[in-house]
This record gives sequence, C-alpha cells and structure tokens, in this order.
Amino acid sequence: MAALTESVIKEKIKDLDGWEFKDNALVKEYNFVDFYNALSFVVKIGVEAEKLNHHPEILIHSYNKVRVTTTTHDKGGVTELDIRLADRLERI
Repeated sequence: MAALTESVIKEKIKDLDGWEFKDNALVKEYNFVDFYNALSFVVKIGVEAEKLNHHPEILIHSYNKVRVTTTTHDKGGVTELDIRLADRLERI
C-alpha cells in the first residue's frame, strides 16, 4: 500500500468532517463536554485501531479535547489505511 498524493488525500477526506491533511498526516481535533467522554472516545478509538491493526497518535488535552493524528510511517505518508481509520472514527 503506497502513500497517497496530497490531491488524492484531500479528495478522499472532503466528506470526513473536520479532518485535515497536515504535516504529512491526517489530523482531527474532537471536543467533548468533559474528561469522561473524551476518555471514553479514546477507548473506542483503540477498539477500531486494533481491528485495522493501525494505531494513530492520540492526545488528550485540556481535559475534554482529543487530537488524533494518523499516518503510515513505513510508507512515508497517508495511505488508504489512514483514510479507512478516519472514516471509522467518524462512525463512532
């Protein structure tokens, strides 16, 4: 699975609300009402990541915010796997 070009990535994420192509990765910031809901979302991310065997960087900050960053390091950029993971996270 090869890394996608920037134009292909932007086309594929146009319907994925809030996802951006930044620093050779897909990035999205989620906001929740409290820490509990942010942490619950992180657990759900873990379940989906395990199903795909593709694990994003996850940062919980400001007690109610979660930033997800995904890229395929061994391919040098964003691949179809990253797009699939972003799509699955949108369905949580």
